[in-house]
Amino acid sequence: MNNISILPADSYIVINNTILEESDTKILTMLYQPIIGITSINLYMTLCLDLDNNQFMSVENTHHHLMTNMRMKLEDIVIAREKLEAIGLLKTYYKQGRDVNNYIYEIFSPISSNDFFSHPILNVVLYNNVGKKEYDRIVNYFKIPKLNFKEYKDITKNFDEVFESVRGSMFENALNDIKKVHKIDINVENNFDFALLESLLPKGLLNKGALSDDIKKLIQNVSYIYNLDVEPMKNIIINCVNEKGYIDKVSLRKLAKKYYQFENAGKLPSLVYRKQPEYLRNPIGNEGKRAKMIYTFETVSPYNFLKSKYNGSKPTTRDLNMIENLMVDVGLKPAVVNVLIDYVMRVNNKKLSKNFIETIAGQWKRLNIETAEDAMNQAEKESKSKKKSMNKNSLKKQSELPKWINQNIEKEKPSEKEEEDVKDLLKEFM
Repeated sequence: MNNISILPADSYIVINNTILEESDTKILTMLYQPIIGITSINLYMTLCLDLDNNQFMSVENTHHHLMTNMRMKLEDIVIAREKLEAIGLLKTYYKQGRDVNNYIYEIFSPISSNDFFSHPILNVVLYNNVGKKEYDRIVNYFKIPKLNFKEYKDITKNFDEVFESVRGSMFENALNDIKKVHKIDINVENNFDFALLESLLPKGLLNKGALSDDIKKLIQNVSYIYNLDVEPMKNIIINCVNEKGYIDKVSLRKLAKKYYQFENAGKLPSLVYRKQPEYLRNPIGNEGKRAKMIYTFETVSPYNFLKSKYNGSKPTTRDLNMIENLMVDVGLKPAVVNVLIDYVMRVNNKKLSKNFIETIAGQWKRLNIETAEDAMNQAEKESKSKKKSMNKNSLKKQSELPKWINQNIEKEKPSEKEEEDVKDLLKEFM
C-alpha cells in the first residue's frame, strides 16, 4: 500500500462510520493537533465536509479536489493522511483501476478526553510535545468541576415509578442498521517477547488469566513508549501484581513512568526510540555486506545508533533534541535518520553540525526518501558529485566516508575479512 504511487486523478469517497459531536472539535484541536499537526486536522475536517447531506457517504471526488481545497501538494496530503491513520482517526482502503486507482477514506471519531488522558501512549506523547505548563492547562480545561452533594437528597424517580408496563407488540428491531459511534485504537508495531517475560516471572506469581489480551496490549504499549525491554518490564510487573494474582493497570503505567524518569533524569520519552516501520524495511534474505548494513540501520533506533557513536555513553541533550526534530519537524523515518547520522559524522569529523545536518535532512525530505537504502543511494550520489570537484587537500576526508559509499557491494558475496568487518560494525549495536 505504501509503495503505491498516488496521482491527482485517483478518485476517493469518504465513509462516515461514526457520529461526530460538536465537542469532538475541541478534542481534535486541543489533544490531537499537538501530536499530528494542523495539516492532518485540516485534512480530517476537509474529508468531513466532503460528506453529503445524509452524512453517511460522499460523492466521488479526485485527489486534485483535495489539492485545490487545501492548497497543498499531494505528497504532503498523503503524509497528513498517514498521521490520521496512525493515530486512529482514519482507515484507508485501496483498489487498483484500469486508468485511475480508487480509494475509500473511512472516518472515525476521536476518543473522549477521559480515554485520551488515560491512554498509555497518547497521553505521554501529548505531554512530551507541549510541555508541562501547556499540558496542565489542557488538563484543567477538560476537568469537571466537583460539587458537594452531602446536603442534598437524591429524589430521582425510577422508570417503573413513572411508566406503566404495557403489552408489547411484535416487531423487528434492526439494530445493526442504526448509526452509532465507532472508534479505533492506535496500533503499535512492537515485537515484545511475552514468552521470555513469562519464563522470567516467578512461578505462581500470576493468576492463570492474568496475561489477558487487554493486559498484553497495555504491556506492549508501555514497553513501546518507555523503550522498556523484557527485564525491566518483568521487575515492574512483579511490583504491580495484586493479592489475587492480577496485574493492576494503573500501577503498571505509574511504575513504568517512574522507572523511565529515574533512568532519564526526570524526563519523559520522545520519538528517538522508534525503529524503522516494518513496511519500509528491505526483505530479509540477502546476506551481502550492504544488506547487513541496511538491516542495522533499519533495526536500531536513532537513540541507540547515536549512543553507539558515543561508545555506549548517553548522547548529549543537544544531539538528542536535534535528532528528535529530524523525526518530528522534518518527518524523516528512523532508518533514514540513522544513515544521516552515520554519513554526517564521518564526513564532518564526528560532529553533528546543526546547519549541515538540517540542510541534508531538508533535501532528503523533499526527495521523499523513506528507506535506509534510498538514503544510502542519495549519500553515494552526493559523494560522487563532490568527488569530481575535490582537490588534493580534501582527499583525506574521502577516505573517512562510510564503507558503503562508492562501493559496488550490493550483489557481491563478502569475503571472510569483509564478514569480520561487518561483525565488528554490528557489535556496536548489540
